[in-house]
Amino acid sequence: MIVFKTLRWKNLLSTGNTFTEVSLNTHNNTLIVGDNGAGKSTILDALSFALFGKPFRKVNKGQLINSINNKGLLVECEFIVGSKNYLVKRGSKPTVFEIYMDGVLINADAASSDYQDVLDKQILKINHKSFSQIVVLGSASFIPFMQLAAAARREVIEDLLDIQIFTTMNTLLKEKISQNKNDIVDVTYKIQGVEEKIEMENSHINEIQQSQESVVKQKTEQISFYKKMVHDVEVSTSSLLQEISQLSETISDQPKVQSRYEKVTHLARQINVRAALIEKDAEFFANNHDCPTCRQGILGDHKTTVVERANKQLAEIEEGKVKLTEEITRLNQRLVDIASTLELIASKQQQVNTNQIQSSAWVNFISNIELELNNIEQATKADTNKDRLKELKASLGALKDTLKQLVEDKQILDVAGVLLKDAGIKTKIIRQYIPVINKLINKYLAAMDFFVNFELNENFEETIKSRFRDEFSYASFSEGEKSRIDLALLFAWRSIAKLRNSASTNLLILDEVFDGSLDSQGNEELLKILQAITEGNNVFVISHKTDVYLDKFERVLKFEKQKNFSRMVQL
Repeated sequence: MIVFKTLRWKNLLSTGNTFTEVSLNTHNNTLIVGDNGAGKSTILDALSFALFGKPFRKVNKGQLINSINNKGLLVECEFIVGSKNYLVKRGSKPTVFEIYMDGVLINADAASSDYQDVLDKQILKINHKSFSQIVVLGSASFIPFMQLAAAARREVIEDLLDIQIFTTMNTLLKEKISQNKNDIVDVTYKIQGVEEKIEMENSHINEIQQSQESVVKQKTEQISFYKKMVHDVEVSTSSLLQEISQLSETISDQPKVQSRYEKVTHLARQINVRAALIEKDAEFFANNHDCPTCRQGILGDHKTTVVERANKQLAEIEEGKVKLTEEITRLNQRLVDIASTLELIASKQQQVNTNQIQSSAWVNFISNIELELNNIEQATKADTNKDRLKELKASLGALKDTLKQLVEDKQILDVAGVLLKDAGIKTKIIRQYIPVINKLINKYLAAMDFFVNFELNENFEETIKSRFRDEFSYASFSEGEKSRIDLALLFAWRSIAKLRNSASTNLLILDEVFDGSLDSQGNEELLKILQAITEGNNVFVISHKTDVYLDKFERVLKFEKQKNFSRMVQL
């Protein structure tokens, strides 16, 4: 668990050259207030910059430095992980990035990115994306979990469940599989080379008993033959590479075609959904004479107007669908052509690789034959060649043993690869936690008086049903309802993190959540939840509604502007 203690900063955004310091571990809940532009949300950028080297909001990193002083930006954050006390110092103009553990500077000789990896992966054990989902909610730059792509959702969940180690293992495994494959190819070619040498050595032992002149002539002809083979392969390879280059130019439009295809198919799905909704409305007015809500009759003229308008819209949609179908067919055919070209390129590249291997082998053969010619001229007895033959056979036996071991290793690596894929161990672990996650989400939704059945599946796709079992998606709700869902997910992630002791932290910051799309009842329910979770947690609420919530918080910090600089006072 990360226990944040203190955050202080200077020359950050509108703050001046004097440190602004906020204790993060002395009050259960804190309200931060101030006029717009007073700097009350600066704490978000200070914390994000200290831990991850980038602002939390959509601000360029260079804009973090106070524009008046234009130097001396420095942020310091103190926190505890386990029994270790850490201090992170990060600044700009001059550049500063230092990590202290129990007062001792951790070696900073590595590159800045590697030093950041030490902080992210070895100390915090949480990345910026997961940190944003667990610690902060409501900022203008915050991307709710439900709006993240599937890969980003998986990354957050893996951080929470502390199973990202399997991703790291899978990455390392892929390197081992690649190395194993290369080793098998290398050993196989070595075996073929040794077998060729053994065959040549046997032949040489017989030939050495013949006239030296005849043997030399034969070897010279072999050298000429292999040199010709090398030349022919090089010519073939050059031609193949030119063909590959030309083919590659013919499919240079692949990214554009793929992007266009995805956009058009997405639009087609949207049009189908729209058509279904219109057909449903038309069917309702065509088959019903009374309104089920107000129990009054539906005028015939109104029904006729609605149905005619729906039919007109459906006709327009159908016309659009025909055009989209034509475009999809065209794009799909182009993608098929591109795929065919890619297969042809791969085939030619494979031939290039084969040619290069053959050429290398023949060059080696030429060198070996030239060496043998030299040995023949100096040899006086066949016994020398017999000793070499014995060594080659021993070498061949050792290579075959190595190949056998590599093949056995490949089988083990293949099994490990299946286990470490996303559909392997990680999915099994996630399946165990999905019911717990869904239970927590629905618990917090109910606490905020939002009674729906919210479920995530193992691919982190949502299913939302009302009490009448109507199905909805996240996008179909109002902004206030979305805020309730976002809050429920935030509290659920914090509960899971605490349960797993993975990305658990004592800090929660809500940036203008009470000023946003939640209604008054939602705010009251949120306050109750915050009061319930404050034990062992430090909740910071940023709001510009100064008078409404002053009596709800143990500590109130106010940011105000004085002579173009922000300063903080405690009320």
